[in-house]
Formats: sequence, structure tokens, C-alpha cells
Amino acid sequence: MYDTGFKTLRNSVAAGVLATALLALTPAPASGAAPPRLGACGPGELCLWGRADFTGTSYTYELSGVDIESCTALPEGSSAQALANRTGRPVTTYQSAECAETGEFATYPGSGTWAPQSPYRVRAFKVWET
Repeated sequence: MYDTGFKTLRNSVAAGVLATALLALTPAPASGAAPPRLGACGPGELCLWGRADFTGTSYTYELSGVDIESCTALPEGSSAQALANRTGRPVTTYQSAECAETGEFATYPGSGTWAPQSPYRVRAFKVWET
């Protein structure tokens, strides 16, 4: 009976030590800070926002309204700093409104990619055939 009680005590102490260690490794949330929120973007859509963190003016495109592998510019004078790609196809975003590869560009997979901040202002994009 003593041996069984000792094992139970030892297991309880080990569980307590493990729980304390895990709490010490878990970063504390910033006071008053909400967890990051993904921008709302429906299945089959490419969504872009004018400001980082999925804020500002939003633009939504569906495959039915976009020519595949053609350059699609955002409305004149506008740009995007955040995006979500739920088209099911890769999408390349461009700093240039003409999809010129002399400026910055990046390709995002279409399986559900959210980018809260682009490293450049997006002015155009191409949706690729899969």
C-alpha cells in the first residue's frame, strides 16, 4: 500500500512540475491585445485590402470575372497591402500596375493563403492555370 501511495504522489508531483513548465513556456498575451484576425474572404475569391491587417478599402475578385493568366490591375490610383487567396489557383501580385517583373512580385498558393501585410503595395495580379 505504501508503494502505491508513493507512486501516486510521485505522479502528481511530476504532473504539477510539467504543468508549471508549460505555463512558463507559454507567452502571455499583451494586455488588451486581441488575437490576430484573418480578413473575411469567401471560397473561390481573391480578396485584397488597401491597408495592412485586412483593413481599409477591400476589393474582391472571382474567377468568373478574371481572365486567367492575364494582368488584372486594381482600380486606377488604388493599391493593396493585405490579401487572401482562396481561388484554388496560384496568384501572383505585382507592385507594377502592368504586371511588370522589373518591380516587386510574389506568388501565393490558392489553397487558402492570408497575407496580413505585403512587402510592397500591390497594384495588379495574375491568376494562374493550375
